[in-house]
Amino acid sequence: MKVRYVPSHGDAIELRELTKTYGTRRGLSGLTVDVRAGEVFGFLGPNGAGKSTTIRLLLDLIRPTSGHAVVLGLDPRADGPRLRSRVGYLAGDFVCDGRQSVRGYLRFLAALRGGVPQVRIDSLADRLGLDQSARIKKLSKGNRQKVGLVQAFMHTPELLVLDETTSGLDPLVQQTFLDLVTEAAANGQTVFRSSHVMSEVEAVADRVGIIRDGRLVALDTVAALRAGAVRDIEVTFACPVTADALTGVDVRLHLDAAGITLTGQITGSSVALVKALAAYTVTGLRATAPALEELFHSYYEGAEAAPHTASSQPV
Repeated sequence: MKVRYVPSHGDAIELRELTKTYGTRRGLSGLTVDVRAGEVFGFLGPNGAGKSTTIRLLLDLIRPTSGHAVVLGLDPRADGPRLRSRVGYLAGDFVCDGRQSVRGYLRFLAALRGGVPQVRIDSLADRLGLDQSARIKKLSKGNRQKVGLVQAFMHTPELLVLDETTSGLDPLVQQTFLDLVTEAAANGQTVFRSSHVMSEVEAVADRVGIIRDGRLVALDTVAALRAGAVRDIEVTFACPVTADALTGVDVRLHLDAAGITLTGQITGSSVALVKALAAYTVTGLRATAPALEELFHSYYEGAEAAPHTASSQPV
């Protein structure tokens, strides 16, 4: 029977001033963030930003220089074995013993987990198009990653930690993976997923944290980040308008010489723009979808120096 997890605490992950240095190089600097139980949390940042360092600290694969982490109410260092039994983990490049068959390897891992019904393993393998009779050493990178996905999901863990997991997967399998994440969240499981591509987490994430150079630079819901994204717009008027038609509207717009076509960009709410346009006869209005990728690249490139959150407190 499928188990639905009902979180007993509000947060599955609590990080406080988590810092990790490698000699003179700082991998993580004062990271403070909470991941709520039952949510899908997207952890975004360019390569080398500190995403994998954070995940390794969560799993006690490395130790922090300072600060602390609490995962599922446990200390990763003091309660490592007990914690890892409740976690499903997959790195970006899944490495395993290539001498076994896929079926034999998954059965071995299932036994380490205390036993997983074969029907559960078969179901996941079938959905991902994974041939369990194949030898692991003969699998392509994408098919090895499918093995990693099965082992991460098969025991229905309370927390899934997925680090750049779509590497090598074709688009159809990527969609199946997103379906599995959605189903896990609906089942009450928490998903912590790192990526450097916004589009990979946008479809399923409840909230997104953006990390750059080891520091958190943004933390909000996908909807809130979308509201702050840049949109390209184009407005066509029935009759020429003057350049002062949009006085008081804080947008980057340009009116052509004929006074007929208005083009440019708008960030955030468009209420003021709509009110200004209401005084004129508009024959055409086009606005692109919020360019989230551009917004995230602005964080990646250092356009923001401090975390953007709904409040000044960890959320």
